[in-house]
Amino acid sequence: MILYFSGTGNSEYAAKRIGRELGDEVIDLFEKIKTGDCPEMRSERPWVVVAPTYAWRIPRIVHKWLEAAKLTGNRDMYFVMTCGGDIGNAGSYLKPLCAGKGMNYRGCTGIKMPENYIALFKTPREEEAAQIIGQAEGVIDRAAEMIGRGERLPEPELSLGDKLNSGIVNAVFYPLFVHAKKFYATGACISCGKCAAVCPLDNVRLKDGRPVWGDRCTHCMACICRCPAQAIEYGKHSQGLPRYTCPKKV
Repeated sequence: MILYFSGTGNSEYAAKRIGRELGDEVIDLFEKIKTGDCPEMRSERPWVVVAPTYAWRIPRIVHKWLEAAKLTGNRDMYFVMTCGGDIGNAGSYLKPLCAGKGMNYRGCTGIKMPENYIALFKTPREEEAAQIIGQAEGVIDRAAEMIGRGERLPEPELSLGDKLNSGIVNAVFYPLFVHAKKFYATGACISCGKCAAVCPLDNVRLKDGRPVWGDRCTHCMACICRCPAQAIEYGKHSQGLPRYTCPKKV
């Protein structure tokens, strides 16, 4: 069974492509995370978790959900992480997660996809994004083939920087940067409410027809990138940058 979480569509695309290659069921964790639903789920085939990379590890909201969820049946678990650069030492934090659930950790691989973290980085233009996705497709398919054959996913050679990024930097990054204080809606807002609908933590609500952000942000970038009017900004950094959502569908 393929379980995925996706803010702007990169991990959704990878998950559905893997699901197609394996002929396996694909489950979106969005509503389960949003509602706190951690049901018992069963799969006779290996579990494959597809998620974006947040500060060189899987998102904390995905980690927390996996800890709480009761997954029965097959005990093998694979991780596929989409990223704008690399996944650092993410695997070292997934091994104890699996051990704590009595699962067999079968590796974690990174898939480089178009950058979507508009809060800090530049998002790509349409042509550049298409090129990056095209290059990623072969990597996604090879990961699916290895999972289908029951092989362990290869993990990257680790540098000291990788260990620091997934460790100390991740620990500092969340409290310093992962908040919604810089989000605001411009006069282009059409009061459609989509920003609230796509927030996985129910952190956005409309007040007098305009979005207001709370204090539970995970920086998935769904609200700013999926706004149909491009009316949401993140401080000054996002001004003039293209909004990114994965243009390809499986």
